[in-house]
Formats: sequence, C-alpha cells, structure tokens
Amino acid sequence: MIDLQWICLAFLGSLVLTPIIKKISEIAKAYAKENKRTVHHGKISRIGGVAIYLTFIIVSSLFLEVDRAINGVILGGSIMFFAGLVDDLIDLKPRMKLLLECIAAGVAIYFGVSVDVIRLPFGISIDIGVFSVLFTLIWIVGITNAVNLIDGLDGLAGGLCVIVLMIIGSMGIIERRFDIMNLAFVLGASILGFLVYNAHPASIFMGDCGSLFLGFMVSTISIMGFKSSTIMTLALPVLILMVPIIDTLSAILRRTLKGQRFMEADKSHLHHLLMRQFGHRNTVIIMCGLTALFGLSAFVYMLNRNIGFIVMLVMLFAVELFIEKSGMISNHYHPLLSLERGVRAKFKKQKTK
Repeated sequence: MIDLQWICLAFLGSLVLTPIIKKISEIAKAYAKENKRTVHHGKISRIGGVAIYLTFIIVSSLFLEVDRAINGVILGGSIMFFAGLVDDLIDLKPRMKLLLECIAAGVAIYFGVSVDVIRLPFGISIDIGVFSVLFTLIWIVGITNAVNLIDGLDGLAGGLCVIVLMIIGSMGIIERRFDIMNLAFVLGASILGFLVYNAHPASIFMGDCGSLFLGFMVSTISIMGFKSSTIMTLALPVLILMVPIIDTLSAILRRTLKGQRFMEADKSHLHHLLMRQFGHRNTVIIMCGLTALFGLSAFVYMLNRNIGFIVMLVMLFAVELFIEKSGMISNHYHPLLSLERGVRAKFKKQKTK
C-alpha cells in the first residue's frame, strides 16, 4: 500500500537537490536560450530535470519493488533523461533526438511494456497482434514529444505531469496495481519538490532532460497501469493525457497546413493562446484544471459508463469549439461552427417561407 514516508522523502529530496543543481548549472553555464517563442528573460538554468531524475532514481532504488517491466521503464527513462541532458548542453539535431526516443521506447517494449489489446467503450476489444510493437512505439514517442512541446510556461509541464501521475496512481489503487501506484506517486512527489522553484516566476527550468524523461515515464506508466484493466486500456490514458495530445495534434495540423516542418517552433500552442487572454499564472492553472477535469471524467466513467461517456463528449465538444474560435489550427478550420451556421441558415430559410 501507500508508504507516505517514501513519498515525503521524494518531495524533500527534489526540494533540496534543485537549488544544488541550480548552482551547478551556473558553473556549467547551462542557461535557457531566449528566442521569439520564449516567455522568460534573463539567465535561468535549463537542467532542473536533473533534480527530478536523481531524486526518483535514489528513492526508487531504496523503496520500490521492481519487476522486469518496471526495470525496462526506468532503463528507458534513463536513456531519455541523458539524451535530453545532452540536448540541453550542446543541442542535438531533431533526428538524433527522435532516434534516441525510439531506442528508449524499444528498450521498454523489449522488457514487456506494450499495448496488446485495446478495450474501448461499449465492450469493444481490438487485438492488435503484430502491430503491438509499432503501436506502442508511436504511443511512447508521441506522448514523450507532447510533454516536451507543452513545456513552454513556468510550472506547466511539471504541473500537468503531477496531476496525470496522481490520477494514474489513484486508479492503480482501484485496480489494485500497487506497483503502478507507488511508481506514480514517488515520481509525482519528485516533481512537486522541483515545482516549488519552477512555479511562476520560475528560477529554474526542467529542460529537455526533465520534459523528455517525464514524457517517457508518463507514457509507459499509463500503459502499464491499464494493460490488465477490464474497463479500457488505451482510452483512459488518452483521456487523462488529452491536453498535451490535443496540443500536439493541433501543432501537427497547423504546421502541415502552413507548409512548415513539425519540429519548427511557433507561438500558437494552447498555452500561448490562453496566455494572451488570461496571463501566465492563470493559463497554467486553467490547463492543469482541464487535465484534472479530464481525469475526473475518467473516474466518472469507471463508476458509471453512460454518464462518464456523456461527460467526455461534452468536454471534447467544448475543446473543439475553443480550437475553432481561437484559430489554433487555422483561421479556416471551423467544421462545428460551419455546421452550426448552416443549421441556423436553414431554420431562417424555413421561417421565411
């Protein structure tokens, strides 16, 4: 069951380690670069993820009971962490980062972390068989990059990951997956200690070593947590991670329509659009709140599938309306709004007859 002393140790560990890493980054001159898409000013450390990683590894080695799959997750996560750290220090080429992400995902898959059967609402089960490896690879790499892309505001990526991990850990209790529960809670506590310094205005950033590591860990833990579930396997992780998934898919569509490369940065992410209207701190709160609501709808689904499904549809409908009205993908992308205008025009035409 839950051992609070180890969770507290993880929190205190990152709380103590983060300022030490900050001092080390000053010596190494590992500062976040300023460009047209950044929102920070001045010299701020970009390797805060080191504190999260070290705390998690130390506490896990002392406390967690590991099996083959968890060893694979930690090993793959370590590959992802060091890849991100190298990128923070010397800037890796996008293709090299993608290759390392695939290698890390391959390690996790080799150790037994995979999606074999997809259970969807209404009792639908899909055995993906030979496509299991490819499907799992796309999921891990996709979520890893989604968390990396959303790391654009103080405390945002860390806050979202903490909420996601708390939801997965809580569901682990319901599913009696105490290994997943402890893994999620220890990692979440390690992030919380770092967030004390990363909350707006941040004095240190997690960098790619943090966001890539957390993205990888969240993607693999979510697969492990629901692999044996009789309710849904992939649908619940998708729901819980809906905010970074929507942001990433929107970025892909937006850049494709503009003829840009996927890795080409812009300032049209969900958090950029919200920040223009609500400010920095409020945007982080809104996005973390949205993640919590999607997680809550997952819990509702577990208790009552019909009500939960309706809640999911309402939330997705609201998000789609925001995407269309904000021009997040394109000013010409508005299928729902066009449909609504068409229905309204039809009713007006009928009234005039």
